[in-house]
Amino acid sequence: MRTGFRCGSLTIAGLLLSTALTARADYSSDPRARQWIADMVRKHDWQEAELVALMAEAERQDAVVKAIARPAESKEWAQYQDIFITSKRVDGGKAFHDKYGEQLQRAEASFGVPSEVVVAILGVETYYGEHMGSYRVIDTLATQAFEFDAGTWRSRFGHEQLEHFVLLCKEQGLEPLSLQGSYAGAMGYGQFIPSSYRHYAVDFDGDGVADIWNNPTDAIGSVANYLSRNGWKRGGAITVRAQAAADADRAVLNRGLKPDSTVLKLANKGYRATVKVSEQPAGAVELQGKGGAEYWLGLKNYFVITTYNQSRLYAMAVNQLSELVGDRSDGGQS
Repeated sequence: MRTGFRCGSLTIAGLLLSTALTARADYSSDPRARQWIADMVRKHDWQEAELVALMAEAERQDAVVKAIARPAESKEWAQYQDIFITSKRVDGGKAFHDKYGEQLQRAEASFGVPSEVVVAILGVETYYGEHMGSYRVIDTLATQAFEFDAGTWRSRFGHEQLEHFVLLCKEQGLEPLSLQGSYAGAMGYGQFIPSSYRHYAVDFDGDGVADIWNNPTDAIGSVANYLSRNGWKRGGAITVRAQAAADADRAVLNRGLKPDSTVLKLANKGYRATVKVSEQPAGAVELQGKGGAEYWLGLKNYFVITTYNQSRLYAMAVNQLSELVGDRSDGGQS
């Protein structure tokens, strides 16, 4: 039997009728979209007409193209801090922590991720659910898949996530034209892209649905599950502030998103922790802060955070916001 949508009241006939009654630009006849449709039919035994109708409803979003060209992660740390490390965001995080304390503690016990780190992820991503995005996910993913040069990372991302999105809608009984998210196609409290939803979203309150859009409990459990499954070290630190010697080896700085050295080796290279820390994998991080260059040792959990968003700035923002939300800032180590 060929698969298709059972998403609310939207049926194949409804999609076709909606398409016929509107005079909008669509992707149903775009050659790259047609190839994507053919691949979906071949790989998942899908009904071609349903996907053609869905692509007829998808619209190019010029704002998505513009937003992708100017991500916040292109800023320096000094400017990035001003966006995410604010008294309003800290106060909002504490209020969220108080409101959902039981769920957060249960997630910490289940997955080993500190409650304030989960809160910080939600705070950086969506201001604790206040700003989850107003773009239709189908539009943002189609725009990325079919408006960027074929073969580029962005186009491949769009193709893959569009496939995951259609599949999750079928699996969860969701209406594909109603779901909204960010300009990149990320969804819900924790801004999961479709593949992350399919791999990591959990039904944390036991009601049978992993609802990351409307259910803070599921969002909490899903973020904690994501970090845990990507290698979070229970009880481990995130960062340690470091001092750089005058002759420190700059070649070891910012060398990727995995801990490619150790605390001792980095000390020998001129980057010594300012507090006592055990020998363990680490990477040397340089950020340009308000007072100039800052040096840090990123530990295992720091790099786990970068799996959520591949940015050193993002990981540091989550780290510092979590410290402030949890009132556990200790001058550098977390």
